[in-house]
Amino acid sequence: MLTPELLQAVKGYTANLTRDLTFVVQPGEHESRAELVKFLSDFAGTSERMSVEERAHDALRGPASFLIEADGESTGIVFSGIPGGHEFNSFVLAVLNNAGTPVKLDNGLKRIIEAVAEPLKFETVVSLSCHNCPDVVQTLNQFATLNASISAEMIDGGVYSDVVDDRKVQGVPAVFLNGEPFANGKIDSATIIEKLLEKYPNVANETSSGESLPLQDVTIIGGGPAGVSSAIYAARKGFAVTIIAERFGGQVKDTMGIENLISIPETTGPEVVKGLQTHLKDYDITLKEHLRVDSVEQGDIKTVTLSSGERIRTRSIIVATGANWRELGIPGEKEYIGNGVAYCPHCDGPFFKGRDVIVVGGGNSGIEAAIDLAGIVKHVTVLEFLPELKADQVLVDKARERDNIDIITNAASQEIKATDGKVSSLVYQDRDSGETVEIDTAAVFVQIGLVPNSSFLKGVVDMSDYGEIIINEKTETSAPGIFACGDVTTVPYKQIVVALGEGSKAALSVFEYLVMHAPAVEAAEAEAA
Repeated sequence: MLTPELLQAVKGYTANLTRDLTFVVQPGEHESRAELVKFLSDFAGTSERMSVEERAHDALRGPASFLIEADGESTGIVFSGIPGGHEFNSFVLAVLNNAGTPVKLDNGLKRIIEAVAEPLKFETVVSLSCHNCPDVVQTLNQFATLNASISAEMIDGGVYSDVVDDRKVQGVPAVFLNGEPFANGKIDSATIIEKLLEKYPNVANETSSGESLPLQDVTIIGGGPAGVSSAIYAARKGFAVTIIAERFGGQVKDTMGIENLISIPETTGPEVVKGLQTHLKDYDITLKEHLRVDSVEQGDIKTVTLSSGERIRTRSIIVATGANWRELGIPGEKEYIGNGVAYCPHCDGPFFKGRDVIVVGGGNSGIEAAIDLAGIVKHVTVLEFLPELKADQVLVDKARERDNIDIITNAASQEIKATDGKVSSLVYQDRDSGETVEIDTAAVFVQIGLVPNSSFLKGVVDMSDYGEIIINEKTETSAPGIFACGDVTTVPYKQIVVALGEGSKAALSVFEYLVMHAPAVEAAEAEAA
């Protein structure tokens, strides 16, 4: 599993460990045990400060589980299963964070996590093919590293299928806290932190008075292509720049195939996000990740209040929050998220191998999902509300070539039904005949477009009937000093390349605004002082 080239890379990562790490493996028999022990032994062999030890431990789930100890003390981090695939980075990061490399988490969030006193045991069921899962696993591992009262276990659902069955998991990541469901399905680190703050609201209040940023020239809300593009352009002007991102990369992270990013014939969303991160690090830009913006106060100097309670004063704002998956809004949808209702075919598709599924939506996302799922499941039925598919013809042709994809148009989804808590059928109405039809299915993948992430700006800027922020050709909104770009705006054609261009345009408009309004801003700053 670990190639010589990969082990050489690991040797470079672990060259400067400052603590002794032990990978404690539970004794016993398991079909994955031999592979796990070899994986850990090969990994540990890259540094004299790492070792593997077979020993019973109460924190371990079974013979295919291991615990990380640092200088003989438990870190609270457990991997049940072999952390390969997308989770290999989670393992490497856990090793580094517990052996000298500082946890790269926003200082405000660190204070919140360190202030939690009650024991918290997080368990995250993952699929090694899920590209969203590592974000959650890594965040919870960081929590455990920062606070000895917190433990975090990654559970590979393919290795510990009994956990999947017992807890009725049908979507990943599935997070449990102290044995109870905590978050399920399509979640991210910001959602985890928000739910934690809901559970312990006083923690944020007690810790939000810590260090804060100086006055910023521009604060960018959103970490997708538009936000990163605007940040880089603004930083190149010499501005003090902060990005606030719930999830760095945004929706691009969920896109597996990208063939229309000019000059790059073929790539994937995770690769694009990696490129954005690399480019961003070339500049002095403050990144506050896994945080949401609760409110924005207008004025010559504006105030942005974060979900952590921190307040950032800024001369200008660029909103680049993008959009989120649109929901069907029918009975059964929210009730069965994670139990057959899903929004990420790449993450949850493997759970329905060999079974029949439905994709609702005939645009590019829907047809791409159908093609992807067709290679895993037994049969895919695509339901499209309109008389014709909206997807690009090249995708439609690919879908029609598959003998296990059926496409039904003029279908209005009515209800998702379940049996024993798991999705079992979908009811739709034939818009031509008015007939009601029920299709048996193990899962419903919702792919009907996006909803702008703009609710926190209601009453601050003008929006369209669809919730898009109304902007002019210079990305200006109705509020002076607040600009917007990308999928959250009224700009047509929600494409990565368009978002990149709009982001750079927004930064150039901010430069012009700050130059023209410098006297008013300076006067407001002097008055506040």
